[in-house]
Amino acid sequence: MTNVLSNPSFDDATRREHLYSGDVMVYGATPATLALVQFTRELVEEAFAGRDPQVAQYEMEVRDFATLLADLKPRFIHHPRCKELLPAILEERGCDLERTYFDVPRLRTSTSDDYLTTGIAFAFHPHRDTWYSAPMCQTNWWMPVYPVTSDNVMAFHPKYMTQGVRNGSRRYDYDEWNRTSRFSAATQIGKDTRDQPTPEEPVELDPQVRVVPEVGGMMVFSGNQLHSSVPNTSGRTRFSIDFRVVDIDDVEAHRGSRNVDSECSGTSLRDFRRCSDLAPMPEELAAQYDGRAVVGV
Repeated sequence: MTNVLSNPSFDDATRREHLYSGDVMVYGATPATLALVQFTRELVEEAFAGRDPQVAQYEMEVRDFATLLADLKPRFIHHPRCKELLPAILEERGCDLERTYFDVPRLRTSTSDDYLTTGIAFAFHPHRDTWYSAPMCQTNWWMPVYPVTSDNVMAFHPKYMTQGVRNGSRRYDYDEWNRTSRFSAATQIGKDTRDQPTPEEPVELDPQVRVVPEVGGMMVFSGNQLHSSVPNTSGRTRFSIDFRVVDIDDVEAHRGSRNVDSECSGTSLRDFRRCSDLAPMPEELAAQYDGRAVVGV
């Protein structure tokens, strides 16, 4: 069973236990999240040069839209302001900045009515982040930049928190993906030809859970939670931010969700930086996760 908990007062250790078991947390907007929203809107609106970003898809050729995103998204990801705001958000939520590590934030877009669903605006099929070499202790933090509705967010498929899905993660190696596929996203228009871990058997999408946070509100869930992009029928492009978090105590202890079906190779842990000083994940810890994942541990 997945519980959706609104503004829980747990400390971070208790929150992680709930997330690893499949619960989802929803928090209201805070000064730090609203600062990130304002900063992101400034970047987005500058890139769209006077167009309303939420409806610009109706005024632009799809290739022009994809080209714009291919420039905008890396600028957001690597902007130093993000590295200031993310630790502030996590500190507001009670994380120990000496023990908490984060990956760079991603600016996501979901266009309406199948305008652009591949490559730079990939519409995610049902998947777990752990199919993509994320550790079982990863938690995902997600927030909307503009108002969202139930028909342009994401869906969780909670029955699969404890039930495996036959999938293609056994072909996925994190280092190989970074060498050959990550940087070709902008060229994938119409059909995405990159080999990504997908279900290899039918997935029952219902029952599903959809959470609709306020602007600046934060949704937090396990990277091992099966989730998918909702087909966007809202008439507006959705802009959202997500980033990934691990606690080094859980990394050291190999603590987290139970692996029910992930068989990928390598690890994303080297992408994580400590909140307090941006120091990288210690290599001796990341190296422990380099082998092929084993189901059931």
